[in-house]
Amino acid sequence: MTVVALRLVLSALVLVATRRPSGRGVSSRAIWWAILLGVDIAAMNSLFYLAIARIPLGVVVTLEFWGPLTVAVVGSRRPIDLAWVALAGVGIWLLGGGRLVANDALGVMLALAAGGCWALFVVVGGRVAREWPGGRGLAISVGVAALIVLPVAIAGGALPQLAADPLLLVGAAGVALFASIIPWTLELTAMRGMTSATYGILVSLEPAAAALMGMALIGQGLSTTDTAAIGLVVAASAGASRTSAGPPPVPGELEI
Repeated sequence: MTVVALRLVLSALVLVATRRPSGRGVSSRAIWWAILLGVDIAAMNSLFYLAIARIPLGVVVTLEFWGPLTVAVVGSRRPIDLAWVALAGVGIWLLGGGRLVANDALGVMLALAAGGCWALFVVVGGRVAREWPGGRGLAISVGVAALIVLPVAIAGGALPQLAADPLLLVGAAGVALFASIIPWTLELTAMRGMTSATYGILVSLEPAAAALMGMALIGQGLSTTDTAAIGLVVAASAGASRTSAGPPPVPGELEI
């Protein structure tokens, strides 16, 4: 929990400093949406890290994707949409090794629960993105998440652990920037102009991008199966982007 807490606290500090969240000009409903998103972010991150501590990362990622893909299925209105979901699902399955081997039932349940939180992130994040111009809602949400996780981490011995290894702070800062601040900001910005179903398909690009980065940065080879899986995910995402119909614009939607 130490890494989760540091990641969220550092992310919150940066977002609050740069976004200067304020409730002016928004409804009380919008504030509650932002708080709900914060609770969800805290749960989603905690469950993910607890899951990868018990079962392989590839299995966790594959199981976790039931969330956004379910949102994509539920939000689909045409057969072509379901075809893109199926393509993305097959691609993720292949990237995860084409099998789900895990002898830890609790780890599997944690991964599935994280997927449920991801589904909620898609739905609630879209509401926050459209009701909070300028990304102020995200700053509030991440601040709420940090306040939830920090006491748990301190009770679990985070402070002695940080004192014994100060480099944890450096690593957490990198994770906060590249795994929280930048992607969440971009994701909520994108959510303003697309449906939850389309977003649910597009996030299937994440494991494909991770595989390509692994090849480019640390020399991990891609098998024929990996290459085919990436092709399926890219095709599904491109197809979903071309055939999607975005939600109707709302006031302030195009503000950054």
